[in-house]
Amino acid sequence: MWPKIFLAVGGLYGLLGVALGAFGAHGLRDRLEASQLSSWQTAVQYQLIHAIALIVVGVWLLHTGAVALRYAGGLFVAGVALFSGSIYLLILTSATWLGPVTPLGGVALMAGWLGVIYAGFLAQQ
Repeated sequence: MWPKIFLAVGGLYGLLGVALGAFGAHGLRDRLEASQLSSWQTAVQYQLIHAIALIVVGVWLLHTGAVALRYAGGLFVAGVALFSGSIYLLILTSATWLGPVTPLGGVALMAGWLGVIYAGFLAQQ
């Protein structure tokens, strides 16, 4: 079940990343300050990178079933939602209370990468 979830969410994050990137470049370009547009682009970039990472984790998990990959994938899903999602909402709504959420997403993404590293060390040759 987990591989399918990670593959589907990875595809969804990829689709939304492209759409949100285009929205930022074309729909928000004249409405945002340069620093806001830069933050938007960072959120899109992190989302797209982790969309690919989720797809890799999903495929890898299909072949190994490594528990560490389930944690890594879950942390990537949550991390993108918290990191990129909070940036998008902060820029679109000016809800300043979202500011502290962004670093929590970053920590989740880093923890996900630690899970990938751990799974790599445990991998059978």
